[in-house]
Amino acid sequence: MFNVRRQLLLTAMCMAAGMGVSAPASAQEFPNKTLTIVVPFSAGGGVDTIARLLAEKLRATLKQNVIVDNKAGGSGMIGAMAVVKAAPDGYTLLLGSAGETAINAFVYKNKMQYSPSKDLAPITLVTRIPNVLVVSPAFPAKNIEELVAYAKKNPGKVAYSTSGVGNPQHLNGELLEELAGIHMVHIPYKGAAGQLIDVVSGNVDMTFVSYTAAKGFIKDGKVKAIAVTSAKRTSFAPDIAAIAEYKPLANYQLENWFGLFAPAGTPDDVLQKLNAAVTQAIKDPELAKKLQDQGGEPAPMSTQQFRDFIKTESVQFQRIVDTAKITAE
Repeated sequence: MFNVRRQLLLTAMCMAAGMGVSAPASAQEFPNKTLTIVVPFSAGGGVDTIARLLAEKLRATLKQNVIVDNKAGGSGMIGAMAVVKAAPDGYTLLLGSAGETAINAFVYKNKMQYSPSKDLAPITLVTRIPNVLVVSPAFPAKNIEELVAYAKKNPGKVAYSTSGVGNPQHLNGELLEELAGIHMVHIPYKGAAGQLIDVVSGNVDMTFVSYTAAKGFIKDGKVKAIAVTSAKRTSFAPDIAAIAEYKPLANYQLENWFGLFAPAGTPDDVLQKLNAAVTQAIKDPELAKKLQDQGGEPAPMSTQQFRDFIKTESVQFQRIVDTAKITAE
């Protein structure tokens, strides 16, 4: 009887040891099935376009099928929540923007059903998306210095449009008001088309919007490009000055950005393999050019660099949201 029990014990130990050895092996074999990149916005938008460009490159790099799944709604939070609830195995990923991964927690507060810092594992930053500040042709300013001077002489009379409350465009306006010491009126729209058309018509003085959405209007002379919101001029529109070039606004910098995330608890070696694959894809000259054509600056980072980046960005976002008392219903 003793020998039988001893044999059973040895067998169980061997099985346990075998299981301990096989777990890392499964991670080393990653990926061995289709990966899904969840886009928390509708098809055809900027995030969706970049996700599909990235998926195309990752199929070759990872030698697996990579599909894009659009789960729009809730200011990006429905799609993010779907990834939070997914198995932490690296097969369901989120291409998220600054909104649902770093801003909404301060705007929506306890209305959010997940914590970006606790429930999502950063993989890498993919691209930074500066907004461009454009004004109507009739607006009496051709650069940021003249715009600030005009706004100071006309407090509360300059109106700017954005695609919603509490998003990076809105924060661009609030930061400009704070650093320049001016007071403007924020008019939120439900998309870039409406916010731009009303600037073209002169119903609204100016807007913060992606360069991709505005470049056709800029080229046709329907709006005037005043400045970009990045710290320096961009590679895709080097003729447009940065707001920070105006010395009183030297500290101005606020961009939207898109990054790749996995559910919290995803094994670190899987995160590192994904980071390496995405970094390789982004550094490909063909994809880098396509990202620039979308108004983005390719910006791959290590997982730790991306975590640190999000923390730094979140500090600025929270300060602006709290100072401006921004809340969303």
